[in-house]
Amino acid sequence: MIDFLNSLPSVSGKNTNWEGLGPMLGEAFGQTLYMVCIAMIIGGLAGLAIGVLLYTTRDGGVLRSKPLYQVLNVFINFVRPIPFIILVTAIGPLTKSVVGTTIGTEAAVFVMSIAATFAIARLVEQNLMSIDPGVLEAARAMGAGPWRIIRTVIIPEALGPLVLGYTFAFIAVVDMSAMAGYIGGGGLGNFAITYGYQAFDWNVTLVTTLVIILIVQVAQLFGNWLAKKIMRR
Repeated sequence: MIDFLNSLPSVSGKNTNWEGLGPMLGEAFGQTLYMVCIAMIIGGLAGLAIGVLLYTTRDGGVLRSKPLYQVLNVFINFVRPIPFIILVTAIGPLTKSVVGTTIGTEAAVFVMSIAATFAIARLVEQNLMSIDPGVLEAARAMGAGPWRIIRTVIIPEALGPLVLGYTFAFIAVVDMSAMAGYIGGGGLGNFAITYGYQAFDWNVTLVTTLVIILIVQVAQLFGNWLAKKIMRR
């Protein structure tokens, strides 16, 4: 790995010390994957639950409840547009009460999970809206209860679009992780700023950017492949 980095042409006119920075780049890569994966697991599950609840409690839903839908809808609309860097500060007291600190990787993961939850909830709701109402009516006519309809009709019918939605969410969470350095979370974004931008070493910035692009491309290709495979069935 170090030999490969040393073989790259310099774009800044200076020799980058990859012997020292190479292991740190690997550590930053691991931190980014850790933050993104944990945030996606927590936010993905919580967002799925809230998104399904949004879809099923709206008018005509199998769990129709206008008050609950209105509360969830307003709350998501309130939280979702807040830029990540502002959300970090806004929920600082909550982060400290849950994690015990407002800085570090764990604090960053907590905030990323909150942001991912509400973003994914809206994505899930929008994807479920594509389900043919006739399918739900047929399930109701056969005597299926609400929870059975959710498990055996709603989720399977929207699985392909949901995979694409989660792929989009994964990429958005990677973007969030790049700002985790603001609260000492580490990761590739923090590495690029500290050892690239602030050190005036564009080689580091370029390599780190390429690594982030690689992560995004792999995730997008895998998501497209999986969604296509599911929708063929």
